[in-house]
Amino acid sequence: LAVGLAAIISLGSRALALQQRGEREVVAASLLDELLSTVLMEGPADYVQLHPTSGRFDDPFGDFEYEVIIEDGSAGVPFKVTAVVRHDSGDSFLCETLIAPKLGEEPDPPRAPLEPIDREALLFGDDA
Repeated sequence: LAVGLAAIISLGSRALALQQRGEREVVAASLLDELLSTVLMEGPADYVQLHPTSGRFDDPFGDFEYEVIIEDGSAGVPFKVTAVVRHDSGDSFLCETLIAPKLGEEPDPPRAPLEPIDREALLFGDDA
């Protein structure tokens, strides 16, 4: 009985730890998306002038810090943007992407797709 109870307690604590890690991963993914969306919206060249490239998120995400690294692109070459989110527990999450520079005289050209994207159909197919 004691061995069985010890195994159940061990599994319970492991499940709780995995759930907490999963929550951190979901929050970190959301924060990474927010960072990269801001870089896309402002443009990689302007982002470094308008926003800090590292720091700590505001509450309720105060236990996460971030860093955005933008490697310059040139004519015809996109910017390489790396966003890193770190949690106080030591977990680190990274996302890299390429973002083309803004072109033309228009300060903020529309960057929305011409047609809305049906994400459920992409994820689940036509069965959704």
